[in-house]
Amino acid sequence: MLQQTQVATVIDYYNRWMQKWPTLQALAQASLEEVNELWAGLGYYSRGKRLQEAARKVVSELAGRMPRTAEDLQKLLPGVGRYTAGAIASISYGQATGVVDGNVIRVLCRLRCIGADSSSPAVVDRLWDMANALVDRSRPGDFNQALMELGATVCVPKAPLCGECPVKQHCRARSRVEKELAFASQKLFGKPAPVPDVEDCGVGGCPLCPPAAEPWDSSLGVTNFPRKAAKKQPRAVRTATCVLERRGCHGAPEYLIVQRPSSGLLAGLWEFPSLTLAQDLQEEKQREALADHLQAWTGRPVAARSLRLIGEVIHIFSHIHQTYVVYSLPLDGDVTLGPALSPSRWVTEEEFHASAVSTAMKKVLKAHEKQCGKESSAGKGSKRKRGTKTQGAGSTCPGTQLSLRAFLQAPTAP
Repeated sequence: MLQQTQVATVIDYYNRWMQKWPTLQALAQASLEEVNELWAGLGYYSRGKRLQEAARKVVSELAGRMPRTAEDLQKLLPGVGRYTAGAIASISYGQATGVVDGNVIRVLCRLRCIGADSSSPAVVDRLWDMANALVDRSRPGDFNQALMELGATVCVPKAPLCGECPVKQHCRARSRVEKELAFASQKLFGKPAPVPDVEDCGVGGCPLCPPAAEPWDSSLGVTNFPRKAAKKQPRAVRTATCVLERRGCHGAPEYLIVQRPSSGLLAGLWEFPSLTLAQDLQEEKQREALADHLQAWTGRPVAARSLRLIGEVIHIFSHIHQTYVVYSLPLDGDVTLGPALSPSRWVTEEEFHASAVSTAMKKVLKAHEKQCGKESSAGKGSKRKRGTKTQGAGSTCPGTQLSLRAFLQAPTAP
């Protein structure tokens, strides 16, 4: 859970997880649906799936015994990489092996003035060598946790607390700051530049030093380190999604959700019927495409004009800038779902939030409910006789204003 996620976010999820599945055997017997439901909202959903796969492998293939070295953990368990293996082996089993996560990268790069791209193979290998050399052989778990905590609380990305750092006397980044200040002061008074320190690297093409094209930024101080390669811009994706709604047996609204494929982004989670759109597709065309797509679940043709545009919901994944173009469509209560490729079911609002749905889909439902609430309030405030009802094709919420076409239709006989 702590991979790519902060401790404060994880705590509640961890407590609920351990309460439901206190042992490997209990987790191995759970369904993927249950795992996704509990993981919903934590992000990076493949982690939960792999964690359960690992539990099943330990129970079925390893006689219930966890691998106890970093090498075996990484080799035998799905989803366990170098960092996770090192953390488990050192903290749980006392193996004298280091760990390298984002916090440790920052601490070590500043301690050793490593200014090259911290994700480059040369730097990654050097950081692991350093972590393995530094780890306390008698208390490896405590040492690794302390090193990670140092990066999380003191040697933070911005505004680090250098004055409180317990290893500041060993920090070459801090020494570099002091030297740069001395150079600037001497230059200000017209004194010649000092002779470079023999311990300073200065060798062209060094795989650990900052590139010559990226000069020292005096305003950054120790936060010149570590340096990261420029992030790739997230890929822009537009998806049409439709909130299909019907009235349940007790009059409460129910929503149709369908299950995503078992692999890929948000694998196995539930969502409103959705369709990825081609870029720059006109609104009329995307309505038509979505209407055709919805027939798989409604079992009957869907008129594009019956889809009501709610608005757009934006959700940022690690590598995708996702825009959901949200529509709504009310259906008759006795509608029968047609055969579809994906599993589907009707859920109440309470059941929706208890299901394995992503944060993005919760945003979609919230946008839909917000729009309905606005229209309901507008309808209650309109001047009309008590007891009269607004009716018309395409109306999705109580109080929705009649379309011009519906208004001009001849009244039907009572």
